[in-house]
Amino acid sequence: MKRAIIIGATSGIGRAVAKALLEQGWQVGITGRREHLLRELESESGDDRVFSERMDVTQEAATEALDRLIARMGEIDLLIFATGIGRQNRALDEHIELSTVQTNCEGMVRIVDHFINHVKHSSAYSAKRKAHIAVITSVAGTTGIGTAPAYSATKKMQSTYLIALSQLIRMERLPITLSDIRPGFVRTEILNPEKHYPMVISCERAAQYIIKGLARRKRIITFDWRYRWIVFFWRMIPRWLWERMTFVRN
Repeated sequence: MKRAIIIGATSGIGRAVAKALLEQGWQVGITGRREHLLRELESESGDDRVFSERMDVTQEAATEALDRLIARMGEIDLLIFATGIGRQNRALDEHIELSTVQTNCEGMVRIVDHFINHVKHSSAYSAKRKAHIAVITSVAGTTGIGTAPAYSATKKMQSTYLIALSQLIRMERLPITLSDIRPGFVRTEILNPEKHYPMVISCERAAQYIIKGLARRKRIITFDWRYRWIVFFWRMIPRWLWERMTFVRN
């Protein structure tokens, strides 16, 4: 039986991926700050393949919670960092900006680095059994977005950090595969319910894209196909022009 831990499974994409993996017969560890939602997912599954730990990735104790979960489950095959926050913030409320940086950047680095070091010192992993780490970033990390400065910047940081880790893993010859998951608009708590967003997909549909991409061990998973084209052309927009595209509101 394969084992996965999903960091941030109380709602949204993380919760949908957890459910999808359970349907495929995986043993799944789930974490999040809202303990009642973890218990809810446990009860919904109706079996002993779900393990939960309350975790706040912004706190140093998060790594201890991860260690406890691994100790209960055994060595895992897949770690998904699905925790993330993001809000539009044209007013530059510093609490919103800093909390976004703390969760998306500090939290991701804390968990991913800790697990890489765990794999490095574990005899359970080898060239034949590689650990797989995936981080849910966003197509918003393609460039800076004026209406969501911290969110777009932190997603860019996550993707860049994964590139750096990929190179480091090769340097150290570690048995680890990294995947950068870049969704477009997904119907989650991050989206403003009062606004209209183009090409929105459900969390369940997003989970299917993710699982399919991870099964192929793809380095970058962008979905759906429309966003792959959008990102391709988006990258071609010069900075001087992008700065003047003030009609971009969402």
